[in-house]
Amino acid sequence: MKFNSIKTQLIIFFTIFAIFLSFKDRDALFLLTTSLSVFLAIGYDAALSFQKNKKIIVTESSIISGLIIGFLLYSKQPWRIFVLTPLFAIGSKHLLRFKDRHIFNPAAFGIFLTIILLGAQTQWKGTYLWYILAPVGLYFISKIRKLEVLIGYGLTALALFGIQAVLQKEPFLNIFGYLSYFYIFVMVIEPKTTPVRPLGKFLFGIGGASLVFILTEVGVKFDAELCSLLVLNLFVPLLNKIPK
Repeated sequence: MKFNSIKTQLIIFFTIFAIFLSFKDRDALFLLTTSLSVFLAIGYDAALSFQKNKKIIVTESSIISGLIIGFLLYSKQPWRIFVLTPLFAIGSKHLLRFKDRHIFNPAAFGIFLTIILLGAQTQWKGTYLWYILAPVGLYFISKIRKLEVLIGYGLTALALFGIQAVLQKEPFLNIFGYLSYFYIFVMVIEPKTTPVRPLGKFLFGIGGASLVFILTEVGVKFDAELCSLLVLNLFVPLLNKIPK
């Protein structure tokens, strides 16, 4: 791993952030389940890669997927959840592909499938710590050139939840208290499963925020953010056809 690699920097940030949250919340189990998710994600990815290329490779993307799974899954649930989620995540990266690219955000797919099949619960550890996630997220967004996704998502979320706040006679600034910053600054802007052209990125952000709002208002019992992201992932090939 090279320090100037965005993936390496992201791994370092996630690791430090996980340790910080573990001490802050006195939650050693979170650190343990996150470590397990990372270890298994590396192992599954190496095994599937070996089956294809006859080489054992430890990829940075598998480490990142394992870390995200650790952050998102509720720590106090059966161990089989943490064994199967990385398998589903890495499996989707290798098997569900379109034009040599995986279709779904691996961590999001793995977690959502575990929710549907096994009733897993999410916790989104540290997601409301905007003062950490926003500046770090903006740095990574600038590096991977996904600012249009953030703008589209942010403007749409503020408009929809803002109108709702006005209608319900609640302070507008309350919106910022319940936005999921981990979702916005980590999940939504994942480079491999988001559009590559500016307008496509912008529309992806708009669609993501709109779907989160709709599913939240409907009161779905599954994770609205993850479902929205996976649905938008399906439209990426179409959004990539939009002219520059």
